[in-house]
Amino acid sequence: EFHEVHPVRHHPWLATGCARLKTMAIGRSVAVATLAVFALLFVSAHAEVFFEENFDDGWEDRWVKSSFKGSDEGTWTTSAGKYYGDADNKGLKTTTDYRWYDISAKTPSFDNKGKTLVLQYTVKHEQNLDCGGGYIKLAPQGVDQSKFGGDSEYSIMFGPDICGYSTKRVHVIFTYNGKNHLIKREIKPETDEKTHIYTLIVKPDNTYEVQIDLKKVQDGSLYDDWDMLQPKKIKDPKSFKPDDWDEREKIDDPEDKKPEGYDDIPKQIVDPDAKKPEDWDDESDGEWEAPMIDNPEFKGEWKPKKISNPAYKGKWVAPDIDNPDFVDDAELYAVVKDNGLVGFELWQVKAGTIFDNILVCDDPEYAKAQAEKYIVPFQKGEKEMKEKADKEEAEKRRKEEEERKAREALEGDDDDDDDDDDEDDEDDKKTEL
Repeated sequence: EFHEVHPVRHHPWLATGCARLKTMAIGRSVAVATLAVFALLFVSAHAEVFFEENFDDGWEDRWVKSSFKGSDEGTWTTSAGKYYGDADNKGLKTTTDYRWYDISAKTPSFDNKGKTLVLQYTVKHEQNLDCGGGYIKLAPQGVDQSKFGGDSEYSIMFGPDICGYSTKRVHVIFTYNGKNHLIKREIKPETDEKTHIYTLIVKPDNTYEVQIDLKKVQDGSLYDDWDMLQPKKIKDPKSFKPDDWDEREKIDDPEDKKPEGYDDIPKQIVDPDAKKPEDWDDESDGEWEAPMIDNPEFKGEWKPKKISNPAYKGKWVAPDIDNPDFVDDAELYAVVKDNGLVGFELWQVKAGTIFDNILVCDDPEYAKAQAEKYIVPFQKGEKEMKEKADKEEAEKRRKEEEERKAREALEGDDDDDDDDDDEDDEDDKKTEL
């Protein structure tokens, strides 16, 4: 950033030098800006965008609302939310509590074989969501949009899911060989009321990365973090524990013997401190008997002490063998075969979530550049607007509290005046008497 230096009076050479510095700084700024534009154009030129949606004018012509849940389907609208960076930048919003939300848009046919896949979008739970989904799906060609819902086939399901304290996670589910496979890692979502960017990157080297607000929160191997493939090794089903395999870590000490008379010790004895009450009448009360108490000498059933087992071999485990059902797949990442839809299939107890900035492409750098250009400034403006509103609300509450206290103090003074008047009246009556 260039800060203009004002020349000192009576030194024209200094003024001239500062002017040159300013010109050089401006030139450098223009050069940097030009390079940034060229960099963005370079990234854009090398990125293949499969789908992009910002829910501007005409979105209802591009999206089909499903009737999968009939009258239980919620109503969608577009909104920038209560707080925003741009009032005209609206997203798709759920509006009715306790409803299903099923909606989808067509995409050109594409797959991710031999290329990186990036799925990115924004989620804003400004209703302070207590239970509901916020995930997005990619579905293949042939899925009926009018009936798109929980029973519809999909290839990827990605995004936050929140329900009470028990469920707070980011789903990453891949459909492989007809089965849905949930990631084994636990990824925590954002749970505040602000807009957040969720990004999934799946690479041809069978690795993945999940980002929230352009920061990596999880990465790893598709082989390790999903159970899409059968295990390479299994326990030999034909192997059995040998008969002489001793798994007992401890055994009874054969040298330990029960003490003589041990079994003769009674569990209870007569309380030696008990005395017959003085008013006890044997004829009317019967013969007095002292109560029984636990015998402090009784130690329970005798058991020999334990010692280490010299024949102990450890817990027997069947040996590993190659799994005959294992089939390797170098293209495990290529779960998107013939994509046809992008959609939301959700249940929300408390509506109000806003979805926006959907992008499906093959270049993580392009997705990042788009987010930094369009979404990050929106997030900044949204944050500033909310902070301002929070300060105004806090100030309003402070003034209301001061006014309340002032009213209470005034009412207290009025009560004191009334008490004084009552006392004066009482004094007057006494004087008259």
